[in-house]
Amino acid sequence: MSDLAGFELLTRAHIYLSEVAGAVPERAWGAPTPCGEWTVRQVLNHARLDQQAYGAAITGVDQPDSDPFRPADALDADARTALEKVLRGVADAYAQLPADSPEVATPLGPLPFRLAAAAAAMDAAVHAWDIAVATGQDAPLEEELAAGIRFAADRLADHLRDSYGVFAAAREVPATAGRAEALLAFLGRDPHWTPAVS
Repeated sequence: MSDLAGFELLTRAHIYLSEVAGAVPERAWGAPTPCGEWTVRQVLNHARLDQQAYGAAITGVDQPDSDPFRPADALDADARTALEKVLRGVADAYAQLPADSPEVATPLGPLPFRLAAAAAAMDAAVHAWDIAVATGQDAPLEEELAAGIRFAADRLADHLRDSYGVFAAAREVPATAGRAEALLAFLGRDPHWTPAVS
C-alpha cells in the first residue's frame, strides 16, 4: 500500500484531530499534555491557530486571531466548534490548488504542494496525538498517517526545532519501532507518554 500524500494526507490528519477533539471529556480540558507546559485546551487552541495560519497563507484572509505559541486557555466560542470552522477553511483552500503546484504559501514560506500539505498534516496529527494520550483516548496515530507525515518531518523538523522550538531533540527508538512510534520519537515526543500520577 502506498503512503498517504497531498490532500488525502491532510484530510486524514484533519479527521484524526477532529475526532480526538470531539471525544475530550469536559473534565479533561485542563489536563497536562506531552506538549510542554500546555493543557489540553491550549494544545487544541494552538492546533487551531496553526491550521488557521496554513489556510490564511493561501487565501490571505482569516489570519490567526492570536499567537499560536501563546495559546489561550479559554475561547469565547466552543473550542471544538472553532476548530471545525478552521479545518473546513484549510481544506477548502488546499482543495483549490493543483497537486503539482511547485510553490504553495505556508507559514514556513513557500513549499511544493506535497510538502506544504504534509507540513499542515504533521501539525494537526501530532497535536491530535498529544490530546488523545493526555485524555486517555484509545486513538493512536495510525501507521499510514505517520508514514505520510514523515515526508515533512524529515525535511522540516530541524528548521522547526531551531527557528521555533516546536520539537524537542529527537529520541532514540528500537529498530523494531513502528512508523508512528518512530515519527513521534523523531519529533521529540515520548511515544509512551502517560500523564503523571499525583
